[in-house]
Amino acid sequence: MNYLAHSFLSFSDGQIVGQFLEDFIRNKDRFSFPKDIQDGITMHRAIDTFTDSHPAIHEAKKVFTPLVRLYSGAFVDVAMDYFIANDLTLKTLSEWKDHSTRVYKVLNDNSKWFPDPFKRMLYRMQKEDWLYNYREDRGIQFSIQNVLHKAQYLDKDIPVFDAFLENKEYLQQCYHYFFPDLVAHASGINALLKLED
Repeated sequence: MNYLAHSFLSFSDGQIVGQFLEDFIRNKDRFSFPKDIQDGITMHRAIDTFTDSHPAIHEAKKVFTPLVRLYSGAFVDVAMDYFIANDLTLKTLSEWKDHSTRVYKVLNDNSKWFPDPFKRMLYRMQKEDWLYNYREDRGIQFSIQNVLHKAQYLDKDIPVFDAFLENKEYLQQCYHYFFPDLVAHASGINALLKLED
């Protein structure tokens, strides 16, 4: 899953920090953080593992696989954030805006835990309000181009965004089959983490 999904499926400020931190740390360093941040790291990994094994995600990957092969999962993650951001059964538009503002504040308040590359990314994320703007086609286009630029072995002009637009309805169906299951799974993981407190 991508940034909006991980922030939405965080059950505390510490979990938000851990979820964003996970991609920037070595596994052996995870235990050097406070328990609530460790919980966020655990939640991030549980979300990714569940997502990778879900049948609806396997179907969604077929949209991008002919273009980007093994990178298809990264583009599905981005696509799912679009549907989350537009899912008004989860939050109203104003609530999504409040959510984005809160996440940026939590991350900035806990910047001491993050390496410099993340801090630079956070500055851009907040300035351009990535989390809220995932609901726009232009926001997803921007994110898709970011993934293409980071992918070492992909041509930067692959028409991934066109594939997203052409298959948006099908991808949304995959989202509706998948996301309630992920929410239930994350809630279960959070309950187990609370038992450890």
